[in-house]
Amino acid sequence: MRRENATSISALALSVLLLACATSHTQPPANAQPNQPAPAESKSEVAPGNLPLRVLADVPLSGGTARFDYQSFDSNSGRLYIAHLGSDLMTVFDVNKQVVVGDVKDLKRVHGVLAVPELHRVYASATGTNELAVIDDQSLSIVARVPAGDYPDGIAYASKVNKIYVSDLHGKTDTVIDAKTNQRVTTIALGGGAGNSPYDSAGDRIFVTVDGREELAEIDPNSDQVVARYPLTGCKGSHGLLIDSEHRLAFAACEENSKLVVFDLQTKKATSTLAVGADPDVLAFDAALQRLYVSAESGVITIFDERDRGLQKVGEGLFAPNAHSVAVDPNTHRVYFPLQNINGKPVLRIAVPSDK
Repeated sequence: MRRENATSISALALSVLLLACATSHTQPPANAQPNQPAPAESKSEVAPGNLPLRVLADVPLSGGTARFDYQSFDSNSGRLYIAHLGSDLMTVFDVNKQVVVGDVKDLKRVHGVLAVPELHRVYASATGTNELAVIDDQSLSIVARVPAGDYPDGIAYASKVNKIYVSDLHGKTDTVIDAKTNQRVTTIALGGGAGNSPYDSAGDRIFVTVDGREELAEIDPNSDQVVARYPLTGCKGSHGLLIDSEHRLAFAACEENSKLVVFDLQTKKATSTLAVGADPDVLAFDAALQRLYVSAESGVITIFDERDRGLQKVGEGLFAPNAHSVAVDPNTHRVYFPLQNINGKPVLRIAVPSDK
């Protein structure tokens, strides 16, 4: 994501019940940085605003009261990887045991994170050193560092060709890295600021939002060439991007005019432009519920249900200060929001749909 200094919003007052932590911490891998967080604050309350969410708990996280960024969920291991940008670390959270496993440190200004279970690797883009860190998901040790352009951000894995794609925001390219050798293969010129670069597994394509041109670039991972460009009608400041491969839809967040563009991957056209919270950022999709979460720098969360090849808004409201990062566990439908400063500490706020 692009902005690192979002405008602060007054903290929301939430009543909490203290619950003794019934689950003991597991022993972290040898190379992980262990944590000794305080017990989670158990909650069972409706989220503020017009949101169909019920807040379950706040789990204390390590690091300072500084900015978070992307998250990546590994459903195989039940681990959630969280970029703590302002603290130069990536936190590993076990969603089944509801405990912090450990931290991977020395990731300067870490932005993007991506878990690739079949490779037993986690990838993290460190803009402070302009590189991609390759992390072993068992030991949580950094096994390689690869140059990744100027301000590396979003990350994708094209499984059929075994390549990693890193969006290079300032360099206006996508950096291509061989996942087997951890060596840079090439760079792909985009002609504008590279936003997110997710992989469409059904179509075997990488798609990238291109800021300044307000378009969606389609990359063939076999040739590493841009094979088509499509206008994102109604979008200004295109950056966030999420793909629902199964239903052949893409969703692009527009930072500058607070819109979300629905793009049909069959017709290759934008089909609708919807209003969301101010300065939208990270998106998350619960495939089982067909529910899309759009988080924003303003702290406003917008929730849509996917219906009839479009989106229907089911809720929108102010959730918490700086609630601009969201992830979802499609198995339990729990939704995860890392928040940088709640009562003087960083926490992972866990919620669940209240209308399902």
